[in-house]
Amino acid sequence: MSQNVAQKLIASHLIEGKMKIGEEIGLKIDQTLTQDATGTMVMLELEAMNLDEAKTEISVQYIDHNILQNDFKNAEDHLFLLSACKRFGVWYSRPGNGVSHPVHMERFGRPGKTLLGSDSHTCAAGSMGMLAMGAGGIEVAAAIAGEPFHVKMPQIWGVCLTGELPDWVSAKDVILEMLRRHDVAGGVGKIIEYYGPGLTNLTAMDRHVIANMGAELGATTTVFPSDEEVKRFLRSQRREDQWEEILPDPGCHYDLHEEINLSKLEPLIALPSSPGKVVPVKKVAGKDVFQVMIGSSANPGYRDFSVVAKIMEGKRAHPRVSLDINPTSRQILENLARGGDLERLILSGGRIHQAGCNGCIGMGQAPANGRPSLRTVPRNFPGRSGTKEDSVYLCSPETGAAAALTGRITDPRDLGMPYPRASEPEEILVDAEAVIPPPVSGVSYELEKGSNIKPLPLFEPLPSSLEGPILLKLGDNISTDEIMPAGSKVLPFRSNIPAISDFVFCQVDETYPSRTIPCREGGHFIVAGDNYGQGSSREHAAIAPRHLGLRAVIVKGFARIHRANLSNFGIVPLMFENPADWERIEQGDMLQFPSIRDDIQKGENVTVKNITQGYTMSAKHNLTSRELNYVLEGGMIGHYRKKKGH
Repeated sequence: MSQNVAQKLIASHLIEGKMKIGEEIGLKIDQTLTQDATGTMVMLELEAMNLDEAKTEISVQYIDHNILQNDFKNAEDHLFLLSACKRFGVWYSRPGNGVSHPVHMERFGRPGKTLLGSDSHTCAAGSMGMLAMGAGGIEVAAAIAGEPFHVKMPQIWGVCLTGELPDWVSAKDVILEMLRRHDVAGGVGKIIEYYGPGLTNLTAMDRHVIANMGAELGATTTVFPSDEEVKRFLRSQRREDQWEEILPDPGCHYDLHEEINLSKLEPLIALPSSPGKVVPVKKVAGKDVFQVMIGSSANPGYRDFSVVAKIMEGKRAHPRVSLDINPTSRQILENLARGGDLERLILSGGRIHQAGCNGCIGMGQAPANGRPSLRTVPRNFPGRSGTKEDSVYLCSPETGAAAALTGRITDPRDLGMPYPRASEPEEILVDAEAVIPPPVSGVSYELEKGSNIKPLPLFEPLPSSLEGPILLKLGDNISTDEIMPAGSKVLPFRSNIPAISDFVFCQVDETYPSRTIPCREGGHFIVAGDNYGQGSSREHAAIAPRHLGLRAVIVKGFARIHRANLSNFGIVPLMFENPADWERIEQGDMLQFPSIRDDIQKGENVTVKNITQGYTMSAKHNLTSRELNYVLEGGMIGHYRKKKGH
């Protein structure tokens, strides 16, 4: 039977279940990726699991999010992570080495392998023929411990690329076109697989740009074939021997199908404050710009910086514009320096920052209130930049450079200059020793914990009934950035759940943490609309609310990773049986779940009494038997320890 690339990757790693759409499957995980904003919890979870040593082929811990050291907290967490890598047998990428996704692609990405990461943009590795998915940290910890990763079998959405990108249009415009067509929930429950003749002129790093922002579509992951271009990329990294050809079989089937003629694309831009609000650049041209940021996991390649350097060569950024350059790996920075592009960027007025995530997650480089900032980052959720009243646009490097020159949003085709095609040199500097390997197996190492690192909270099992108030009623597309913000003020507390809990929902309602105090023991609830928990995989958006007493969330629909994170920490994820009940229910209403434990064990429907308004409604949970055990036992850690007899 002919198979597409996604089916081949799933079939070769299938441990549990059948490849039937909607059914839960268990997959063997070859590699894992953690970053410091989520990795400290993963390491604490491994400690709670009493793990001796990583069971995966390769696990890597990256320091890329929290690299601003305003005080001792981040520095101590980095030391803790280094000690944990020694303790559990994990590779360590030190601060300043670069963003996890491009560095992993340079050093470890391998066609045909599975990769699970505690970062939603782990899907970027699908650019080189991997099955790469983001997940909650605790699921990554379980994978490191040798457990399979469970996910519902998605639909495979084939996107045929034809034609060739015209001048001034690049890979970012391809994924923005997908978002223009389908918005931020269009990929939920799907793997997007790109194929067709249009791939010929898309490099491996171009594909990274497209695969990375599949997360913004809500997709389970994105997959590209492993072809001659992937072979060329691995050759440039001195790893050609790890290449394997993986192509879709002739006549293979896709559950959904779409076509994009690359030749017909034009420069696109996502308006504030959603990646799905995409329009042609020419429709918003002329608006003053105050900041342009180049870099991030969404545009991490050499050419993404080189094309900006060549556009800016001999010119300077507009006096009003801060041109921020965020190198995405030390290796790319080294090559930009050797090729002269770094000098061009400096002479153009660029502010050169250290290699890391930086302003993408609000870790510095926050823009002025309401002043347009054009960024090549993947997300522009409200406040993610570090400024609550921000105005962030998402664009390609070409569109960003045009704005830096003119001081206004500008269609780069209107610059009146030849398009400076930029490509990675055939021979590049390769920094193969940048990531530190784990020590020799069999040596015992102690975890080095600073004063800001607190034990992983363990939560009690689900009681037979629940009663409490609705403390928040929210709408559609609430992101994990809004539930648990990142940024330089918040993320240093990532290893201290009691402290970080003070910031839960501070972008939405800063009174929420204090309003939980009277009901932390008995519990409280949140209701929301569709696509609740979109965006980052950070499990703090589940752990911290659970610490504050959140026991159940009732919504119209969940984003995949956040729904899993809720059940992983004992919060009951429920959906309205009748979506119209969302209109009826009010913040402040007292709810009662008279038999919630029995209800979720016996079937999918849960009885919910609105005591305040005097009516009863029904909610459904759709929990698998595995997830049901997590909820009943207070979370995955409790279930794992019970299973292992700890």
